[in-house]
Amino acid sequence: MRIEPFRIKAADADLADLGERLRRTRWPDEVDGAGWDYGASLAYLRELCCYWADGFDWRREESRLNAWPHFRAEIDGLNIHFAHVRGRGPNPLPLIVTHGWPSTFFEMSKIVPRLTDPAAHGGDAADAFDVVVPSLPGYGYSDRPRARGVTSSVVAGLWVRLMEGLGYPRFAAHGGDIGAGVTNRLGLYHADRLVAMHVTATLQPYLGPGSRELTAAERDFVALQERWRDEEGAYSHLQRTRPQTLGYGLNNSPAGLAAWIVEKFRAWSDCGGDVERRFTKDELLTNITIYWLTQTINSSVRMYFEHRRDPRPLGPNDRVRAPTGITLTREEIDRPPREWAERVYSDLRSWTEVPRGGHFLAFEEPAILADELRAFFRRFR
Repeated sequence: MRIEPFRIKAADADLADLGERLRRTRWPDEVDGAGWDYGASLAYLRELCCYWADGFDWRREESRLNAWPHFRAEIDGLNIHFAHVRGRGPNPLPLIVTHGWPSTFFEMSKIVPRLTDPAAHGGDAADAFDVVVPSLPGYGYSDRPRARGVTSSVVAGLWVRLMEGLGYPRFAAHGGDIGAGVTNRLGLYHADRLVAMHVTATLQPYLGPGSRELTAAERDFVALQERWRDEEGAYSHLQRTRPQTLGYGLNNSPAGLAAWIVEKFRAWSDCGGDVERRFTKDELLTNITIYWLTQTINSSVRMYFEHRRDPRPLGPNDRVRAPTGITLTREEIDRPPREWAERVYSDLRSWTEVPRGGHFLAFEEPAILADELRAFFRRFR
């Protein structure tokens, strides 16, 4: 595996083009008093995009991102971007942390210092990690796959190769959202490589012939999933069925891209309807600008299409055998009853419900998540 240093650097022409497109946005109308009821708020998006064009400083954010050591590794024909931050402690535990959608590796920026240097954040140096933060294939500074079939199962195999190449034959893993999907499949198919794993989203268990009857709590959770898909799942259905059609608009219009992403940051976070209670404009726009400059929104949503056609669906005998910790966020759809998880995790060591923080827990409540990870993995050192 070839590993080369990498530095984030946007072309001046791309930044100028972004500003011009933002200033020439052709805004849609909306009904009186729409707010966020119909989707992304027109008033908020105009305010955000005005700041993006004339107030946001990408070069400042770029410099902050480059404070980490970045690399690209060629694995199975794909160049995978990752940051590799060494721990400050007597025996750091290698840990790979994987983001989801519509995030980027930037989502992990607040937990990495707490994991690599816990003593500087009120913790114990003995809990330090060597943290690897990759960009999923088709996201950010990783290559955009040109072949079909890059699913979470495939990415799990890439992560094993990556960690081997970094000198970590066995390692710990954490993820949320799609990152949880990758981490779960590490536990399904590569448990021998894991010291232990931790996720903030559980696998959907096998519920077909031969599975035990659902409990009352599980039936309630299935009904909740159905309501959620009806009320919130339009984005997922489109991305699973016609991602290319969506890509033309999102790759061409920065305002459209911002609307598609920010609406999810508001809906899925523990923000009480005010997205800036959890994320500053600079934080929102750094994440969105990574998608824009790398032109990866289309390749990122394609992963939903690939998952729908995953040739390795969960079967009745599939179990996650790696020692597992699960932390449930305040996002209702990610709070199943414990017996739901026990259908698929054969070695469930930790089950925690946090008091604050939603879908983007690493970004919303980094202290809570870092404490969870340090406490859970301490028993495996």
